[in-house]
Order: sequence, then structure tokens, then C-alpha cells
Amino acid sequence: MISANSIDSTALFKIGYGLYVLTSNDGSKDNGCIVNTVTQISNAPERISVSVSKLNYTHDIIRDTGICNVNCLTTEAPFSLFQDYGFRSGRDCDKFEGKELKRTPNGLVYLEENVNSVISLKVENYLDMDSHGLFVCRITESGVISQKESMTYAYYHANVKPKPQPKKVKGFVCKICGYVYEGEELPADFICPICKHPASDFEPLV
Repeated sequence: MISANSIDSTALFKIGYGLYVLTSNDGSKDNGCIVNTVTQISNAPERISVSVSKLNYTHDIIRDTGICNVNCLTTEAPFSLFQDYGFRSGRDCDKFEGKELKRTPNGLVYLEENVNSVISLKVENYLDMDSHGLFVCRITESGVISQKESMTYAYYHANVKPKPQPKKVKGFVCKICGYVYEGEELPADFICPICKHPASDFEPLV
């Protein structure tokens, strides 16, 4: 049911997205971040739009330099890759420190593993979208790295992102009725409120 002036944000989760590492360079170090909003918007000439949160250091670098690389991730990309490029800020660290680097003709880093293609972009236009900046770019170079399946946002959540582990309750369970007492220690004079058995009939939860 669609109601007038009603917005269900979860409806947006049904839009299909890929996942990408967007690489850039601030003049002194390489940088990269995870994005999920890369779209081809024309084919004559071929143009790509990339939306980047203004909170990301990558946004500022691309605004200043006007170039970036899109690394299209495959379903083999491990969670550690998302930790590297998505859970740290390039303002505070060098995300490529200690890694062997390959570069495209525009001088920017590209990933050789866990990607199936790389697209080099030059910014033609910038649109301020409040929380994000939208870069409209033309393709300067592109190439296929492998034929492996592309990672989607839905695949990441279903198969890559670790599932929350249930909180382990500390306590004691009654061997007679199954009542659970939560706590570090069971009082010696405790009586089960269900079956009225004493503390000696309780055992630690495992």
C-alpha cells in the first residue's frame, strides 16, 4: 500500500547496487573508499556517475584532482577488504601502506585481486547533493581483469558481512524445569520461582 506523502526508506533497499573501491591520490599518498553508487549514464560518449559521501576523504580528493578509478569488486572479495577501504579514513592513515601497487595511465592505483574490471574517470561536472557529491565523469581508460561475478550490495550483506553474534548470557539454569537465573553468581539460598527447587539443582549456562 502506497500512501500519499509517506516514505518507507526500506523500499530503497530493493534497488540493485554493485560494490566498488574508488581510488584516488591527494598528491602525497594514494587513497580509496568503498562506494555502491556507480552508474553508466550515457554511451555516446560513455559517461559514468559516481556519488560519494562528503564525509569521505575521497570526495575531497576527487573534487580537487578531477580524476578517480572505479575498481569493480567480485563475489570473492573478503570482509577484510571492506575493513581496509570502508572502515578507516584516509585522513588518518595510508590505506595502501606496504602493498604492491599497480597504476593505470592516469597515475592512480588499481586493484589486481578481487576485481573484475577497472574504469578510469575524469570529472566533467559536479552536483552538490547535500549529504553527497555527484561526480559526472567521462571514461578515459577501462579494462577487464577477470570474468568473475560482480559483488552486489545484497550479496555482501547475505554472504560477506559477518552476522551479529547473539549476546551470551551469564547465569544458571534449573535442571528440573529449565528456569534461567541471569547473573555472575547464584545465591546459595536461591529457590527456583517456578519449581521451588534449591540452588543445588542449578547448573551454569554453557
